[in-house]
Amino acid sequence: MKQNVVDVLMFLFENIITNESQVFPENEHMFDHLEDLGFPQHEILLAFDWLEDLANIHTNLLSSSESNPVISTQSVRVYSELETMLLEPKCISFLIHLEQIQVITDVSREVILDRVIALDVELELEQLKWIIMIVLYSQPGEEIAYAWMENQLFDTNETNYLN
Repeated sequence: MKQNVVDVLMFLFENIITNESQVFPENEHMFDHLEDLGFPQHEILLAFDWLEDLANIHTNLLSSSESNPVISTQSVRVYSELETMLLEPKCISFLIHLEQIQVITDVSREVILDRVIALDVELELEQLKWIIMIVLYSQPGEEIAYAWMENQLFDTNETNYLN
């Protein structure tokens, strides 16, 4: 089975990141452990870079929100050609659904889309849910949204939000 960066991120999040003591582990021991588990070196490095960039996005959002508070608008998000190439239609519908039921904000949606583009791989809905969880987990104040997503991800009864 070909492992990709999404698989590394999913493994890290499920087994390491949610351990409150260390949010984004990047050290030689973790790298070696992931490599021993069969993850390719290149994909491990990409995952670490992806997580580091996510942490930087959070820092940048905090500093920009102090000088420019986010203004809520009633605008409609038009997805770019790249976004529609990387996300199957069910993924885009799911993001729209999350916004409509106010699980994610327009800012968290943009962070999610930024991280999707950074992965540069086509995502299925299940993979997108993991990416959303990682993003929400990393953002202070998103605990309720994270808990909702966690229930969605591990709920065996698939919710049909497309009707």
